[in-house]
Parts: sequence; C-alpha cells; structure tokens
Amino acid sequence: MIDRGKVSVLGVQVDAVDYEAAVARIMTAAEEGRPYAVSALAVHGVMTGVDDPEHITRLNTFDLITPDGQPVRWAMNAIHDTGLPDRVYGPRLTLEVCRAAAAVGVPVFFYGSTQDTLDHLAERLPTLTPGIEIAGMRPSKFATSTEDELDEIAAEIRATGAKICFVGLGCPRQEVFTYENAQRLSMPTLAVGAAFDFHAGLQAEPPAWVQRAGLQWAQRLIANPMRLWRRYLILNPRYVWAAVRQKFGRYSPTTGTEPTHIGYS
Repeated sequence: MIDRGKVSVLGVQVDAVDYEAAVARIMTAAEEGRPYAVSALAVHGVMTGVDDPEHITRLNTFDLITPDGQPVRWAMNAIHDTGLPDRVYGPRLTLEVCRAAAAVGVPVFFYGSTQDTLDHLAERLPTLTPGIEIAGMRPSKFATSTEDELDEIAAEIRATGAKICFVGLGCPRQEVFTYENAQRLSMPTLAVGAAFDFHAGLQAEPPAWVQRAGLQWAQRLIANPMRLWRRYLILNPRYVWAAVRQKFGRYSPTTGTEPTHIGYS
C-alpha cells in the first residue's frame, strides 16, 4: 500500500496513493458514515483549478484526489519523487470500490448522467462486481438547483440506505457537486466522470497500452475533435510547460478565493 500524502501539482493538492490505499480510505469513511470528498483528476481536471481561483479552492478541500492521468502521475514523480508505479484511474477506482463495498455489504448510489446510461449500468455492473448492492440511481437534471433542492436530493440519496455515492457529471461539474454536497450526503462522494459510460458498456475504454503511454487524450481527441481540440491542444502544452517550471522552482500557483454557490445537479 502506498499513501504518501498530498503533493502540489501546479497548486492542486493531489494524493500520492495507489488503488489499495485509496480504496481503504474510502471504505473506512463509508463504514464510519462520514463525509469524504473524492475526485480522480487528469490534466484537464488539474487545469480547471489552475485557471479558476474559486475552483482550486474547491479542489484543495477534497479529502482525496487521485492522479487519474499518467501525466499527473509523471509530474508527481518528477517533482516530488513520490515513486508512484501507476495512476489511480477513476473508472478502475470505481470498480475497486464497488468490489470492496460488495465484500462487506455496503450499498452504493449512482448520481448523474442520463437515465439510459444508468439503466445499462444497473444491468451490467453486477456482472463486473458480483454481489454489489445498488441502493439507487438518479440521472442529472443538467441544470442548477437551489440550496433547498440540493437538500432534497441529498435526503433522497440518504433515504435509500446508500453509504457511498458515485457522481458522473463530467469535469468540473462533478467536482463542484461533490464540493457542495459531500457534507449534505454524509458519505464518501466520488467524482468519477466517464466511469458511468464505460461500465454501462456504452463507451469503449482505450487499450491498455494507450493508457500506459498516457495517450488516452489522443484517442478522445481523434474521436471528437470539434469538441475537444481546445482542451487537449491548448491545455496539454500549457500543463507540460507549467510542470517543467514547477520542477525548477519557477512556477507560482493560482491563489485561491472563496467559491460561490453554483448548484450543479
């Protein structure tokens, strides 16, 4: 088990952990019934914090942020000598947590995405994680909610008996939701993005060699160039240049400011 605490990646505090440590932390919080905000961040997720003083404050309150992307892990190893042998990828973390939850009878909830995706996920997930107890599912409103409406959503989730909530709203909406609702939910709340689509069988994961090489972004760009070109062709070089500057002590991280309420739901 590797758990070396938080280190700064361009000012975002990312945990130097492996899957075993991440799952252990999440399950302990679930069994104790306490809030625990979790996200798995790739380059895009880190850069959402770099470019937004409010969002970097949100991210740096999270209890656990794992290095979802290989370039994030590489930066952690190069800058902080963390010695991480692998990333902690949101879709795999989702399955590992579900398997651990199934082993001890901890019910889970899925919030976000669409009803069609959730229907496919409910059908397929038990074959991937036998024994999993799905307490409930609720699709995203693809809108914003008031504080009272968020209280109602949280009460609905808690009433199912769930002890862990997975959130799939896309980055950075899911991190905002987790930041604003982990305390309401009083359980581990995991922002895991594309895990819903992958495990529902609606989107294919890249081959293992693509993931190891840190080229998952390239496959996504080729599949959807009009939507993603700005994210990858502009953000990726900016990330690399900033990481090099941080390595040599020439990077000044974004100064955080108090976040305003958004209410993504």
